[in-house]
Amino acid sequence: MFKKLFGFGKKKKEEIQEEPVEELEVEETEEDSQNVEDSKEEVKSDLENDEDNSEYDSQKEQEEVEILEEDEIESNKIEETKNEEAVSQEILEEQIETKEEAKEEIAEIEEIKAEDIETQEKQDEIEESEDTVENQIDDEVEEEEEKPKKVSLFDRLKQGLTKAKQGITDRIDEVLKAYTKVDEELLEDLEEVLITADVGVNTTMDIIEKLEDVIRTKKITDPQDVREELKLIIEDILSKDDTKLDVSHSPTIILMVGVNGVGKTTTIGKLAHRYKSEGKKVLLAAGDTFRAAAIDQLEVWANRCNVDIIKHQEGADPGAVIFDAIKASKARGVDVLICDTAGRLHNKSNLMNELGKVFKIVDREYPEAKKEVLLVVDATTGQNAVSQAKSFKEVCDITGLALTKLDGTAKGGVILAVKSEVDVPVKLIGVGEKMEDLQDFDSKSFVDALFS
Repeated sequence: MFKKLFGFGKKKKEEIQEEPVEELEVEETEEDSQNVEDSKEEVKSDLENDEDNSEYDSQKEQEEVEILEEDEIESNKIEETKNEEAVSQEILEEQIETKEEAKEEIAEIEEIKAEDIETQEKQDEIEESEDTVENQIDDEVEEEEEKPKKVSLFDRLKQGLTKAKQGITDRIDEVLKAYTKVDEELLEDLEEVLITADVGVNTTMDIIEKLEDVIRTKKITDPQDVREELKLIIEDILSKDDTKLDVSHSPTIILMVGVNGVGKTTTIGKLAHRYKSEGKKVLLAAGDTFRAAAIDQLEVWANRCNVDIIKHQEGADPGAVIFDAIKASKARGVDVLICDTAGRLHNKSNLMNELGKVFKIVDREYPEAKKEVLLVVDATTGQNAVSQAKSFKEVCDITGLALTKLDGTAKGGVILAVKSEVDVPVKLIGVGEKMEDLQDFDSKSFVDALFS
């Protein structure tokens, strides 16, 4: 409707513009003039309305444009959002694809690792097999090396008896080389060698008598043959009794007796080390409560060998120490109880009687135990060792001798004197300071080492 009005108004305006104003003024009547004026007013009103409508339409159009622009902007935003989502989706897909590729690579790496591990395991198995073979070879080599080491006990014995060999067998060899026949003079010279080697007069006479009988029986004329017969006689004297220190029975109690300074405590320590190494449960008793530092010395050995020790204060009653040690041994299930006793002079009757008291306690409190009484004597004391052995035998039932420091004397013949005159078997010999140097006495090995 506004458009029609607008069109009409336009037309009227054109008509009015085409007609000259002067002509209208001539022809118009007042009424017409009024109509004209009304028409003008109407046209003017229409024009104004048209202008208002035009402005409204322009505003409307502007609003529509703005709406369209906003829609376009919104659409663009939506499109951008879609594009961004598409890009994000594409990126996500790429990331997923990358992850999948990474997973595949990881799987390949794991597979390679597994192959490497398998290869390494095979390599380790090969190396382990090689090591096993090498160890077996090493063990065999060690076994081969140990074979002479086992003989090394004999070598140690030979080395320990070096001085004794020089004082006995070397001198015997010199005598035998000096003679071309066997006669009384030869035997007299051999007798002198044996006596000066601390074999003892009685034992020496016994050996020479036996040697004369063999020479007559076998009609020996060569002096060198006398050497072999002398060796057999000495071996026979030393092997008459059982020389083994038997601790196979559990429990076993070993009482060490002897004068001061002969090596009782050291011998105890070495025995403890031996039996501990054999898997036995060992207990020490510090019964030497009179000698200064004797308890401390035994305790040092106990710690070194990792065995227990029963001790009292210095000056305490030795019998009380042994009594407590027996009780502890029973309670702890000890296999071997080794007791130190106070060193005493063999010519002091009161001290020897006190030793008898200790043995009474052992017999009363520990009857189930196998008892070994070892008299420790110093080989370097010579014939004095024989006197000690005789005196101690009167007080206690000595089951064996431990002859120490044989490596330090050229008069090793004392072992023959003690064995034959006291009639007590030698069970232990000390031929050095090391643990292995305290050896079980074997008569054959001893004589072989002496005459080698």
